[in-house]
Amino acid sequence: MAPNPQLRVAFQMDPMVAVDIEGDTSFALALEAQARGATLFEYAPHHLVYDEGRIIAHARPMRLRDQAGDHVDFDARRPIDLAEDIDVVWMRQDPPFDMAYITAAHLLERLEGRTLVANDPQWVRSLPEKIVPLDYAHLMPPTMIARDKASIDAFRDRHGDIILKPLYGNGGAGIFRVKPDDANYSALLETFFALSREPIIAQAFLPEVSAGDKRILIVDGDIAGGFNRVPQEGETRSNMHVGGSAQPVELTQADIAIAEELGPMLRARGQILVGIDVIAGHLTEINLTSPTGIHELRRFTGVDAAILCWDAIERRLFGGKDS
Repeated sequence: MAPNPQLRVAFQMDPMVAVDIEGDTSFALALEAQARGATLFEYAPHHLVYDEGRIIAHARPMRLRDQAGDHVDFDARRPIDLAEDIDVVWMRQDPPFDMAYITAAHLLERLEGRTLVANDPQWVRSLPEKIVPLDYAHLMPPTMIARDKASIDAFRDRHGDIILKPLYGNGGAGIFRVKPDDANYSALLETFFALSREPIIAQAFLPEVSAGDKRILIVDGDIAGGFNRVPQEGETRSNMHVGGSAQPVELTQADIAIAEELGPMLRARGQILVGIDVIAGHLTEINLTSPTGIHELRRFTGVDAAILCWDAIERRLFGGKDS
């Protein structure tokens, strides 16, 4: 590949100053871009402006160091035209996947053909992480999305031990296991319905989750690798946000087959970095919004998904193999 001009890269994210550099994927992506000579900017979604056809971000130039507690310097915030002044935008703010998130995706979608946005915002907003797997229902555990209590009752009667979770939640928040004799079931549904107008998702409980929930990273449609997330003793949720621990794991043929089935769709829809969650050979989520796991994958396998992401972006921008 021919030498590339210096890239100008903007990260739409939660504050860089507050991240844990030993575990934050956005930091890893930005540090790799800087190592390649990119000029970096940071802004939050509320700094995004549509102004008579222009997409403006009130952004801060930043410089990073791999030094905990002193990892970033900023210059003064200034307006930048994301179509004229930026080559790549990474949409990396954490969910919730709410109307503010969807609005930001709509605005960034207007950069199509001028600035590359990762992950492609049209598909991020159109493929919610717990709904897009429905296109691959044959890979999933038994699943229901509903707000109707009678339907959820019937699902529970069929499967007995079930998981209930918010349809647009993240990080393990609001996930409950409901056993057949759980007297709190009705009250739990009432709480869900009182807090939101949205349906909820119910899935048959997979007891194998006690051995872990695999996170598999897919970069531009290709498997980068995976690791295991093991819940604390007595806990159903394996998310690292709620105390799950990352451990090395060998991917099974079933895991690989799931990732390979999803890969072409993800590549065609501009999803540069995706994390899928697999329990006992069952697909549970396809994480497009702000997937994590680069540090864990590097630690356990030696594979640096940040390098793979920027290789993929450069192929899309400048051509090359498989572009």
